[in-house]
Parts: sequence; structure tokens; C-alpha cells
Amino acid sequence: MSKRATLAVLLPTLALTLVGCTGEDGGKDDGGAGAEDLGGRLSAARTVLDDAASLELDLATKALPSGVTGLLDAAGTGTHAPAFEGDVTVSLKGVPVKAEVVSVDGKVYAKTGFAPDFVPLDPATIGAPDPAALVAADDGISSLLEETDDLEDGGESRDGRDVLTTITGTIAGRDVRALIPTAQADATFDATYRLTEDDVLRDVTLKGLFYESDEPVVYTIAVTASDDDVEITAP
Repeated sequence: MSKRATLAVLLPTLALTLVGCTGEDGGKDDGGAGAEDLGGRLSAARTVLDDAASLELDLATKALPSGVTGLLDAAGTGTHAPAFEGDVTVSLKGVPVKAEVVSVDGKVYAKTGFAPDFVPLDPATIGAPDPAALVAADDGISSLLEETDDLEDGGESRDGRDVLTTITGTIAGRDVRALIPTAQADATFDATYRLTEDDVLRDVTLKGLFYESDEPVVYTIAVTASDDDVEITAP
């Protein structure tokens, strides 16, 4: 066989071999999604939250830095009014204080074990956010989904019967501060999202400098979208 004929046979085979090694798009065939695909999934997850009639919220941290006054947990129901009703626990320089909270029309009311009635409260005085701000459609938790940079595919994991996709990234402190006002605006926060196969957000974990301390705090926020109409009124 001539050299020209031999090359004619070998070149197609060589080309197929290269494609098989690198993947059809010439990139690594590692099964990971690109940043554009991941961003699209986060955008879809935001739409689910913003279209919901109400949201069930559960936010918590395992610990705050020593001596810090701030939010330990918040659990309840919110709407895009925005409004919220539920239970909130804050740490007042290491002493946990739990209260029933209603936030509506830009005002926050709290009832603790020290008082029989709801009283107006400025959440900034106890290092806590207005819980209604967390469920606002424009700049609430859902807004973080499209403010996240450096997206990476964290792989899949199983949560009961559900297979969840983990997406990691970073968020500028100024965007986190819109939710939790004590967050340091010039800091960068790490975000870890878990989404179902249908691009429904299961939860997000945020890690960074939420308070005037060099010790980072980790908050995990579980959100469940609901079609139930909920009316929240001032007490």
C-alpha cells in the first residue's frame, strides 16, 4: 500500500480517537456543567421562588463569634408583600432570646417571654435583619441566586429520595448586606446552593464575615415555595 493510501486510512481513525479523548466539544469530558448552564439553573430556581404565593423559611447558624449580638435562627412563613410571621432567636452577647415575630408594612413586632403582648422592635438594635426582607422578591434571598459569581458544579448528592445538584460560588458583601445588614460590605461570601432535578432550591449555605468579627459565620437557609395564599397582618 502506498504512503498516501496509508494516511487516508489512518487520519479518520486518528480524528475519531481524539474526539473520544476530549469529548465532542473539545473540552474535558468530566460530566460537569459550564458556568452558563449553572447560572441558568439558578435563574430558574429564582423564578420558582419569586412566583410562589408564599414561602416557608428556616434560617439557622450553629454558633456566633463570642460576645456577638446577632441572629441565631428564624423560622416561619413569608410572602412577597413582603411580610413574615414566625419565631426568631437572637443572641444578646451570648444569651439566646427567642421571640414570636410579625413583620408587615415595613414594621417589626416581637413578643418574648418577658412580655405578654407584641411590641414594636427595631431589629437593627439586636443585630438582626427584618425577617420580611429575606422573602422580598426584588432583593430577598432569591436575588442572591443571580448575584453569585465564580460558579462551579459541586456534583450530585442524595437527600432522601431526591437527587440534588450542588452549585458553589461567591457573593459580594454588599449584596449579602441587603439581607443581613450586619454583613461586612467589603467582604466576599461563599455560597453553596442545592437544587433538585427540577431546579427547585432546597437550601443555600452562606459563609463569611456577617458581623464585626474576624471569625466567619455560616448560615444555612432552607426555603420551600408554596401555592398557598397567606395573609399576614399586624398584631
